Amino acid sequence: MEPKGVIIEVTEIRGGGRCSYGLRVGDRFEAREEGADFCVWAHQALFPFITALKFGGTLPWEGDPDVAYACCPDPHNTVVFKLTRKAG
Repeated sequence: MEPKGVIIEVTEIRGGGRCSYGLRVGDRFEAREEGADFCVWAHQALFPFITALKFGGTLPWEGDPDVAYACCPDPHNTVVFKLTRKAG
């Protein structure tokens, strides 16, 4: 199976509404094999979900098999991300 690309989008910042890394609602990134364009803490939290989507997996609690929601571990300003598997 050919791996699919995954788009990462910030959809919400809970708590104080301010990400200490500077992310903002609407920021978008494409998942890469190495490194990330955002906080390593958030990337580590998202990595299992990115991997599942990239290799055809689904998450049983999500209504859309091509989408997953996950968040960073900051309990005071939790950043919520939408992960979307690219078509093709």
